[in-house]
Amino acid sequence: MSISWSGMTHPGKWRQNNEDAFLAVTYDALEVRFLGKFGESSLDQGDFVFAVSDGMGGANAGEFASRTAVDKITRLMPNTFRMAAGGLSSGIGDVMVEVFSHVDAELNKLGAIYAECRGMGATLSMACFTPGWMHFSHVGDSRIYYLPRGGDLRQLTHDHSHVGWLQRQGKINEREARTHPRKNVLDQCLGTGRASIDPQIGSVGVRAGDRFLLCSDGIVDGMWDDRIAEYLAQPVAVDARRFIQKAVDESGRDNCTALVIEIGWV
Repeated sequence: MSISWSGMTHPGKWRQNNEDAFLAVTYDALEVRFLGKFGESSLDQGDFVFAVSDGMGGANAGEFASRTAVDKITRLMPNTFRMAAGGLSSGIGDVMVEVFSHVDAELNKLGAIYAECRGMGATLSMACFTPGWMHFSHVGDSRIYYLPRGGDLRQLTHDHSHVGWLQRQGKINEREARTHPRKNVLDQCLGTGRASIDPQIGSVGVRAGDRFLLCSDGIVDGMWDDRIAEYLAQPVAVDARRFIQKAVDESGRDNCTALVIEIGWV
């Protein structure tokens, strides 16, 4: 199997700084290699990790928080390759939880030490691709979407907010969720001095033709789910720039980040 990816981030129309960050790396038991914004490779060459984080905090603390979140991944994920090589694939979820716990602890420590970092936090949505599988972990309201070949769009991650819960329970629809006055109030995020986190962990089997979108809430603000499904299903090469352009054109109130991944044949 092959994997293709495309990533891009944009500050939006009105914001001076960009508090989003994204990561694209491949790794084995020995090293981590950073990937370009666009590329294609064989899944036999190693495991691949993609992540999107949306930071929050005063001054430049939001940018620092999201960058800290994605940087921590590169130090810990090679452990999963060693586990998989030893037949311990179930340990991938444990390592993902460890990554999130380290990020949470680091942000809380920095917030306690430095006044300019007090209260800073970040969302984090992370996807790890191994041959035949995509493992994911998530906290916050960034999202991971999954469009299986010949199937319907699925939002794999849960928005960690009361509004997200209301929508999952069928108590409100997508339109009502978008206009709800508390739509941006999170029940969970990394940092901000909160006592504990409970990351969502999951896995899906993958096959050639499957596509994924990792995105910050700026993309969601500018694109309805049916439009996301339409863009993911287009019979052209994956390109995050199309999602960024559409979201900025339709909204642009927030930073926008998109990572598009496609599984194919070598």
